[in-house]
Amino acid sequence: GSIGSQSMRRLKCVNLPTQQLNIRNLVSYEKRQGPLNAVIFMTARGVKVCVSSNQEWVQTAIKKIDQKRTTKGN
Repeated sequence: GSIGSQSMRRLKCVNLPTQQLNIRNLVSYEKRQGPLNAVIFMTARGVKVCVSSNQEWVQTAIKKIDQKRTTKGN
């Protein structure tokens, strides 16, 4: 199955140029391609936050989530 597109339409992207999310609270992410390259993070509470993918902390967070996925998947 596919993720419902209706919920994605309601998603608002926020610009967090200086504010960093707590990486420990992030459970998954989804990359968005388009006019803006963005990453949508899902927090442990189910909140989706969309941020610009070119920020250094965003790349760090993606690596951390990938590491959690590979260790949890075994």
